[in-house]
Amino acid sequence: MARAGKRRMMSDINVVPYIDVMLVLLIIFMITAPLLTQGVTIDLPQAEAEPLPPDPDRTPVVLTVNAAGEMFLNIAEDPEAPLERAVIGATVRAVLRHRPGTPVVVRGDRAAEYRHIISGLVLLQAAGVPNVGLMTEPAEEPAPRRGN
Repeated sequence: MARAGKRRMMSDINVVPYIDVMLVLLIIFMITAPLLTQGVTIDLPQAEAEPLPPDPDRTPVVLTVNAAGEMFLNIAEDPEAPLERAVIGATVRAVLRHRPGTPVVVRGDRAAEYRHIISGLVLLQAAGVPNVGLMTEPAEEPAPRRGN
């Protein structure tokens, strides 16, 4: 039995399913991206300092001190929950034992009392941190003056 017409193979790729998958992935990333930013909201002081170059191989340990004097660690189980001093010391000590040379930075709220920042620095020193950086925001550029 012979066929009346020859069927040709379709050589086009149907891209509609790929577009659907791409749109679903785009929606997923749009929803999850804001959730990935974690941390405690603080008001950093401004300073005219050069930013340190990022090191993609090492995630820094960030000790945050808010205006009330509570301390937080970005590597803690819950980065948005205040931690006890002993827990902070033990956690930082463990990180430095497993990854020596990990950068350590202190984020202090500009409204925090100086004694709270110093307390955090002493805590990090007791945990064996050799160098500590202080995080600031870039200074705002002053408005240009007009000649009179």
